[in-house]
Amino acid sequence: MVRKIFKIFNREFGGLHKAALVLAVSSVVSAAFGLLRDRLLASTFGAGQSLDVYYAAFKIPDFIYIASLSLVSVNALIPLFLEKKSASGEEAKKFLNGVFTFFSLAVLIMAGTAYLAAPYLSGFVAPGFSPEASARLTIITRILLLSPILLGLSNLLSGVVQSYNKFFIYALSPIFYNIGIVLGIIFLAPRWDIYGVAAGVALGAFAHLAVQLPTIIKLGFMPKLAGVNLKEIFNLAKLSLPRTLGLGLNQIILLVITAAASLLGAGSIAVFNLSYNLQSVPLAVIGMSYSVAAFPTLAKLFVGNRKDEFLKYSSAAVRQIIFWSIPISALVIVLRAQIVRVIYGAGSFGWQDTRLTAAALALFAVSITSQSLAVLFIRAFYASGKTWKPIMANLVSAFLIIGLIPIFLKIFSGSDYSRSSFEGALRVSSVGGTRVLALPLAFSVGMIANSVMLFAMFEKNFGGVWSAAKKTLYQVLAASALMAAVSYFSLGVLDDVFDINTLAGISAQGALAAASGLAVWFYCLRLAGNKELEEVIASFANKFWKTKVVAPEPESLEK
Repeated sequence: MVRKIFKIFNREFGGLHKAALVLAVSSVVSAAFGLLRDRLLASTFGAGQSLDVYYAAFKIPDFIYIASLSLVSVNALIPLFLEKKSASGEEAKKFLNGVFTFFSLAVLIMAGTAYLAAPYLSGFVAPGFSPEASARLTIITRILLLSPILLGLSNLLSGVVQSYNKFFIYALSPIFYNIGIVLGIIFLAPRWDIYGVAAGVALGAFAHLAVQLPTIIKLGFMPKLAGVNLKEIFNLAKLSLPRTLGLGLNQIILLVITAAASLLGAGSIAVFNLSYNLQSVPLAVIGMSYSVAAFPTLAKLFVGNRKDEFLKYSSAAVRQIIFWSIPISALVIVLRAQIVRVIYGAGSFGWQDTRLTAAALALFAVSITSQSLAVLFIRAFYASGKTWKPIMANLVSAFLIIGLIPIFLKIFSGSDYSRSSFEGALRVSSVGGTRVLALPLAFSVGMIANSVMLFAMFEKNFGGVWSAAKKTLYQVLAASALMAAVSYFSLGVLDDVFDINTLAGISAQGALAAASGLAVWFYCLRLAGNKELEEVIASFANKFWKTKVVAPEPESLEK
């Protein structure tokens, strides 16, 4: 039995459509475990100080993990490893051992330094914490420092695993990571409180690494300490740098937001992170899926000097993202309370927590389409070799978000018409702690600006995207507006039909309201002869699972 399981785990998926299917299914399963993880966290601790400390404790380990990607980014490692392997297996082993040695030394030095500096860094990450909360933050940060070490090593090994098309093992890693955290919440938190959850994160990171070890050993590429070729390390780091800088800017934004939220009262960091994690689900399913899947083809077309096809392929991806993301954003805004109550509404997660998190989710949802398009444009620039252009747009949007935070906080702190209008529109007028909503608002405005800048740069360099996508945009916007109105009206009608104080009742209310709105959306687009809808219908009619799918480019693990 064990041998059969091992054989399945190590199956080689050479066909692109099979590899894509395995990775797509794993993404859904991993997202499901991620939502289960967040539900357990919310119901166990509520949106209070414990979760504030837990989420804030990730910031320093996150920075170390991002720094490690500058050395072993999978996107840069795989081509170099395959090049060495094509020469000889020994060359590939020597290269891998050198990278492993340099990475291990570098990440241990970074983690060790952060461990010693943790008490001082805690005050920087969350200046609003009390001395007691800061002390807890220091302890949990130190526990979580195991995570970038283990995940960084796992990231290195995954490059080898993917090089041999062992996508099943690669797909299992993030699932095992979330399972480890879930086990920590269920079995360790009752005894060790939030420290048990941190231990679960370390357990999940170890599982992320361990699940790949049997395959690595079987392939004969188990790394070991050896001499380092600094020239090869430099070349690897140079290829990884643009992507790392982009992720680093995002971490700086989240660090500033965490610091600001720590000054707003207990639960503010938790509300921001819980709503941020929810909006990340449609972003991953739509934006990441289309952009990551399109990247290899875009790169191939550009290198082959097939610029017209490059533009056509980019435009098709833009249209598909618009087609899917705008209606989902509209539904999230209308059904925000139902979504939050179904996923988080249990145990210690109270009604005020629900309303604030739902309002924050609505503000995030405004920029889901922009975030999705930004991810696509970034990869399109990477495919064309213009890796530094997205960095400039990201830098400007980072400054914009950071600059808007104090402005929006001032608006939400006053008693003027603007604050009252925001609170009224989001239905949180009678809820305390609404200043936290300034943070997702600033984030969304910055992300919209980021996508506009990237779009403008892409049009300037390649042109033609707007002319290809504007009809889709107008059709989908109009249909989605009608869908949102119907769904909102249905909520009021169904409120008298179901007992919305129960999980079954609130789930049924949300599902039926969404179904009625989607029916109107479908009918409107069908009536308008929407091209994207016709493509989807044709795909189902032709058994979409048999159509050719481009395997996604492997992504680094996002916590």
